[in-house]
Amino acid sequence: MSNIKGRKCKAVLRKLIPWILLINTVLIFYCLKTPRHKSRGIQEDSCPLNMAKSLKNASVFIFPSSTTENECSPKVNFMFMKTHKTASSTILNILFRFGEKHKLKFAFPDGRNDFFYPSPFQCSQVKDYQPGECFNIVCNHMRFDHQEVSKLLPTDALYVTIVRDPADLFESSFHYYHRAIPLTWSIKGENKLVAFLNNPQAYYDPIAFNSFYLKNLLFFDFGFDNNLEADDLRVMRGIRYLAKTFHLVLIAEYFEESLILLKDLLCWTTEDILYFKLNVRRSSSVSQLDPETRSKALQWNGADWKLYQHFNATFWERVDAYGTERMKQEVNQLRKRNAEMKAICIEGGGAVEAQKLQSRRFQPWQPVGEKSILGYNMKKEIDPKFRKICEKMLTPELQYLSDLGVNLWLTRLYGWLKDTFY
Repeated sequence: MSNIKGRKCKAVLRKLIPWILLINTVLIFYCLKTPRHKSRGIQEDSCPLNMAKSLKNASVFIFPSSTTENECSPKVNFMFMKTHKTASSTILNILFRFGEKHKLKFAFPDGRNDFFYPSPFQCSQVKDYQPGECFNIVCNHMRFDHQEVSKLLPTDALYVTIVRDPADLFESSFHYYHRAIPLTWSIKGENKLVAFLNNPQAYYDPIAFNSFYLKNLLFFDFGFDNNLEADDLRVMRGIRYLAKTFHLVLIAEYFEESLILLKDLLCWTTEDILYFKLNVRRSSSVSQLDPETRSKALQWNGADWKLYQHFNATFWERVDAYGTERMKQEVNQLRKRNAEMKAICIEGGGAVEAQKLQSRRFQPWQPVGEKSILGYNMKKEIDPKFRKICEKMLTPELQYLSDLGVNLWLTRLYGWLKDTFY
């Protein structure tokens, strides 16, 4: 019996050793690269200039618009708070294309694709940042700190973010990150998500490594304590703070309607918000939540559920103010234009498994231990006037960041270690 136990212990140890080495290596590089933030005066740190510029003569349309765009100047100063597992990678591609097209100035991280997440955002995490420097766009993953972000942007900057139903977000986060969360490694059974939700306190520790992925991830991304219960007064206080801070909160479940509201807020064109869905999981990897499991997920993520309900209500108020019939027309127009671009750009008309991708340029980042994220093959025969826009629309986040001049050495090192061990 003791020999059997010994063999089991050795097997577990062999499984843990690669992860211990991986985590320790990444933590060492993280500590070496994490900037030491120096306290400076608010006046010295703040962006002193209004960087807005007119783009009325800069827009180039691929398709003639069938609707007349409102007479207004496109907004170029904004912050997109990129939350996890909310279709935010698709929006990021839209923002990258707009910023690159109009030669706007991005505040980018250095060495990796996020601002040293999960540590709170600091201006010193921005590549080559100098106090008082102004940027047009901030949009990479971070743990939000409005006071720090506001130092980078002109005072006319608009703040936008996106949220998702917390039950679906929890399912997606649990699946995507569970191999990187040691708390989940001891869960038995084929359906670890259900086992976790049946008794979350048995597997959860608020101070454990990467535990924030398991509870109120939205609340954590926005810079709040993700371990607050829904009836805690600080939850509603945080929601009110976000409502005052963000000019628009998008809803992932109503993505097209969200983009129309974004277009309206920023005074962009339909051409500016065309998109292909990026970073999408294959359907077989998605766990369908039954009503009981969904209820448990919402209860466990109570702060996120309260936040989502609030902004879902304000979202539909915005839609009503925009005009429901007008919204339907705009959504139909967007779908039509997206379908046209899909027919022009995508080989086979849809996303494919990672193994079937023909070019590394379009290979998406994969979670630890599997290849569940789909990508696209670009058609070989494309009208030259569409080739560039097709390539941009199909390019995943990391490759696009590299195109924009971001050095991703730390992210790529982690990726190499991840793929080597798993």
